[in-house]
Amino acid sequence: MSCQRSISSGEMHCGRNSQDRAFVSRLCHATYFQLLDYSAISELPDTEFAVWLTKEAGVAAIPVSAFDPVVDPAQTPRVVRLCFAKTDATLVAAGERLRRL
Repeated sequence: MSCQRSISSGEMHCGRNSQDRAFVSRLCHATYFQLLDYSAISELPDTEFAVWLTKEAGVAAIPVSAFDPVVDPAQTPRVVRLCFAKTDATLVAAGERLRRL
C-alpha cells in the first residue's frame, strides 16, 4: 500500500468513526494526523481534554496549543490532533471508543 493510499484510508477511517459522535473532523491533506473539533462535547481547554480523552477513552490526542506555547490553552479553539498512522484494527477500535463517550 502506498503512502497516499494509507493517508486516504486513515482519513476515511478517522472521519467516519469520529463523526458518529459530535466531533467535527477537519480535513487535513498529506499528513498522518486528523484535526478534531470537540467543542460540541466539552468546554475543557485542549490540554485538559487530551488528558481526559486518553484516560476515559484510551485514545491519545495531541493538544493543538502544544504547537504555540505563547497561546493560553484556555483561549485556543477546541481542537486536538489524532494520529492515524495505525493499523485498520486500531483505527476501528479507536472509533468505537470515541463513539462510547
